[in-house]
Amino acid sequence: MFALRRRAYCSAEELVRYQNRKLRDVVNYAYNNVLFYHKRLKKLGIVPDDIKTTYDLNKLPVLRRQDIQGNSEELVSSECEIGRLKRVITSGSTGQPLAIYLRKKEDEFRKAKHLRANITLGQKARDRWAVITGPQHFGEVSRLQSFLNIYAPSPVSVFSDAGSQISALEKLKPDILDGYSSSLFLLAKEIAETRTKAITPRFVIGGSELIDDSQRQFIEKSFNAPFYDQYACSELERLAWQCKERTGYHIDADSVIMQFVDETGEEVSPGESGEIVCTSLFNYAMPLIRYATGDVGRASDEHQCPCGRTFPLMKLIEGRKDSFVVFPDGRVISPHVLCLIMESFRFHASLDHYRIVQKSVGLIEFRLKMKADCAETETVKEELVKHFRKSLSATSEEVAFNVDFVKNIALDKSGKLTTVVSELNKNYYQS
Repeated sequence: MFALRRRAYCSAEELVRYQNRKLRDVVNYAYNNVLFYHKRLKKLGIVPDDIKTTYDLNKLPVLRRQDIQGNSEELVSSECEIGRLKRVITSGSTGQPLAIYLRKKEDEFRKAKHLRANITLGQKARDRWAVITGPQHFGEVSRLQSFLNIYAPSPVSVFSDAGSQISALEKLKPDILDGYSSSLFLLAKEIAETRTKAITPRFVIGGSELIDDSQRQFIEKSFNAPFYDQYACSELERLAWQCKERTGYHIDADSVIMQFVDETGEEVSPGESGEIVCTSLFNYAMPLIRYATGDVGRASDEHQCPCGRTFPLMKLIEGRKDSFVVFPDGRVISPHVLCLIMESFRFHASLDHYRIVQKSVGLIEFRLKMKADCAETETVKEELVKHFRKSLSATSEEVAFNVDFVKNIALDKSGKLTTVVSELNKNYYQS
């Protein structure tokens, strides 16, 4: 942890040397041990010695989700037994199931670098740390962490209603409140309406989803605590984070090389927005080189943060900011929660793409593009409706769920595959 914290203050020259050295190591390892990259580089006539600096990354094509989905086994190192690796399943906001593999030490590094940002904000080892998250993350705390109560988060289910979440948090009395940004916002709404005073964190950390300034201010007002945003994706863990200055997002440049590219994969000019493409400097079990996250951003105009940390800064311009889904009983469900429910669906692995569309307050439509080898469409349809009814406690009298099997799901105007769409086009909060 000391080395991680120290690197945030190293000079720009030191950081560049460190990135270039780690990049050469990753590319050389991938070429020699990962069949996918060996074939890809050989086809392009590129050898590891051609990639000496971060600028040379532009010689390589962008790696997209469909590349991973179609070649997942070829992307795992030949030195690793896939059954002994940690498997991270995500469909993110694209609705496309994806598996990422990590060795134990790589997973531990992910967790350590995540803590670095929290410690920067003032989190202490024995602070009471509550995290609103999905049940699949409940077991990620080691037994030693729990026993010693050192940086040990207490999970609160994102699927619970706001009242139950408040009750759990009142018992936990967290010093640090963490979670999905939209869930924190909905919780802040409930707290404002019920005038709850028992939850008094020193600060709040949001992530996984983008929220706007008015929502951030609403969270801060409800909890009477500063809100700090963190930008992450499951494939690479946290990528950038706000410090107390909040002048931008510090990029975790010692673990990832972040580029901003246009539709052809070329880096955009300084100040221009582009798709965020990342190269992992720590995952050797399944190297991710020039991986497209699907989010859009740009480098910050600020060259260095007043906090003194020298990591480059970025600003999030736009992202997967989907609409909330509203139920007849007044419940507001975030797109991220709907994606988590879909990820726990029995036939999730049989989905190629999916989209959830709220047609009206009482009607939600599922559009499913199934993989070619899935023939159980009627079973999928029946169990999907049952799964969502149970997860959302929604009766047939309240909400109708329609399921359509489609051959293709069109991209939206920005070129993204939006997962959750609400056609209500309303604003359900007071700024």
